[in-house]
Amino acid sequence: MSTPPQDQPLWRPTPARAAAAGLVAFQAWAAEHHGAPAAPLAPVDGDQQAAERYAALHAWSTEDLDRFWTAVTQWFDVRFTRTPEAVLADPAMPGARWFPGARLNYAEHALRHGEPGPDGTPSANADQPAILHLDETTEQPTTLTWAELRRQVGSLAAALRAQGIGPGDRVGAYLPNIPQAAVALLATAAVGAVWTSCAPDFGARSVLDRLQQIEPAVLFAIDGYHYGGKDHDRTEVVAELRRELPTVRTVVHVPLLGAPAPEGALHWDDLVADDVAPVFEPVPFDHPLWVLYSSGTTGLPKAIVQSQGGILLEHLKQAGLHLDLGPEDRFLWYTSTGWMMWNFLLAGLLTGSTIVTYDGSPGHPDTGALWSVAARTGATVLGTSAAYVIASRKAELHPGRDLDLSAVRCIGTTGSPLPPDGFRWIYDEVKEDVWLASVSGGTDVCSCFVGGVPTLPVYLGEIQAPCLGAAVESWDVQGRPHTDTVGELVVTKPIPSMPTGFWNDPGGTRYRDSYFDMYPGTWRHGDWITVTSRGTVVIHGRSDSTLNRQGVRMGSSDIYEVVERLPEIAESLVIGLEEPDGGYWMPLFVVLAPGAALDDGLIGRIRTSLRTELSPRHVPDEVIAVRGLPHTLTGKRIEVPVKRLLSGTPLEQAVNPGSVDNLDHLRFFEQLRRDRQA
Repeated sequence: MSTPPQDQPLWRPTPARAAAAGLVAFQAWAAEHHGAPAAPLAPVDGDQQAAERYAALHAWSTEDLDRFWTAVTQWFDVRFTRTPEAVLADPAMPGARWFPGARLNYAEHALRHGEPGPDGTPSANADQPAILHLDETTEQPTTLTWAELRRQVGSLAAALRAQGIGPGDRVGAYLPNIPQAAVALLATAAVGAVWTSCAPDFGARSVLDRLQQIEPAVLFAIDGYHYGGKDHDRTEVVAELRRELPTVRTVVHVPLLGAPAPEGALHWDDLVADDVAPVFEPVPFDHPLWVLYSSGTTGLPKAIVQSQGGILLEHLKQAGLHLDLGPEDRFLWYTSTGWMMWNFLLAGLLTGSTIVTYDGSPGHPDTGALWSVAARTGATVLGTSAAYVIASRKAELHPGRDLDLSAVRCIGTTGSPLPPDGFRWIYDEVKEDVWLASVSGGTDVCSCFVGGVPTLPVYLGEIQAPCLGAAVESWDVQGRPHTDTVGELVVTKPIPSMPTGFWNDPGGTRYRDSYFDMYPGTWRHGDWITVTSRGTVVIHGRSDSTLNRQGVRMGSSDIYEVVERLPEIAESLVIGLEEPDGGYWMPLFVVLAPGAALDDGLIGRIRTSLRTELSPRHVPDEVIAVRGLPHTLTGKRIEVPVKRLLSGTPLEQAVNPGSVDNLDHLRFFEQLRRDRQA
């Protein structure tokens, strides 16, 4: 496929395909019932008309939040067990109050596609697949039907209640992306408890930094996992978690590698054995559903609390309107339970879609493994990372030629900006007629600010549009919106899935400082963004120093803690840099202790310590010795100016020279940038 000029789209939906999108039906219905802009009766004629039509709908969705979100609840038949007193009682950010007085349950909506009729007759979907699962050792997927999913959730929820678990209790999980994790989350939500999960490639210290904050009463834990062709035993890590989490009174053993249950642990199979219908606890709209973690650059990871109602509405909107998911779809997104995309994967259940879980490496036995999973499961919507797309291109894969990807109608990418070469490769080597939904959002809202729109064309290197209900703008440092210019990504009005707060954040100080310090009352996300004059969006990477590798945001302080325990290291600095070709360079700069040398042995110890104590994602691409590191005048190490220098920003624009203790240390990074360019 030849690449069109940049003013021409790479792809556009046919008029028939656009007209069949759920978004079009929603707009027509919302125009009739809630004052949305009227949709034209004739099919959309031309890219400009499609863009204007969506822009009008988006403007309505952000200017009339009450009517838009009311329309979402009615369109998707949200079941309130108690009627809300209002939609948005207080629009202030932070602190917006959504649907006060309402009661509902997220799990009820995730399981209703398979619920029996009022007279007890089985659902027509009872024997249809709710979850398809694959791992590295299986050729064909195993199936969990809607009826079996409901039964297991009902049995596990009853077992949790028997253990005294109820609304507000915390349930932690150390599980990979397997059906058991989905069952455990839904059972937790059904009883009104609060879910949180960590992927099993996290070391004990990373898990404890998260779970110790929320003090779980229950811990679901595997004995080990299989990744990259190898078994990884985690029994010692689980034993350490049990020792260091004194609030845990119930441990549930999930034996993936066949190890016997440790002493005092309950066995998974016993807890899901009963034939019990699920019972759903009605909880307030803002009742916590789960806690996600997004590391800052200092201190412990931020424990982000998101609500049952807020996530339910946002995920219905995002999955049902923006990804156009429905009962005929099979939804696969490569993820781990330590990334928000796993939580979003479960949104497929809300729309009646079959979700596909995959536990393993996307690159084993070769780089094309994930494309093979999509082919074997008949995925219709395939989600991956920009890094995987680039790796596939570098490996010279031809998945469209070598595999049957005829079912795939949409490819989603996130985790980092997808460069133009990634766009081209997908249309050249995967499929010419595929909707490429590049998206960007964050753990902070467990959703997208900008992303795919099924009625719009796809342009090279550009995300299609801001999402409905998300008042996204690009601002300069004075807080003025602008177009076709790089600025800070801000959201000027509340979204239901924004955090209700951080766990253990008295007065909300850390929450305000994280998003509202630069522009009070307006959410600043920390991304560089351009909103184009045609309404598309380009993300340029992080505007702060948070590391973002393979879609997982990590705090630099975790790395410093591990590295600087080594006696040979006096100080360290880690930077994550998005590169023009779509790569991500994460160097670690170290100041050596007197007499130490940065030899292969020390580099190996650094890498091993980070891999075992944190995770493989924390291992740097390079370790570089430096004479010294720059600090503020109060002694704090400087990260953002160093990232700016390595990105090509001149020193005088990257930092105020008067605020740095040693400019020569900064000049080293300026020279390193020039050397790398050369």
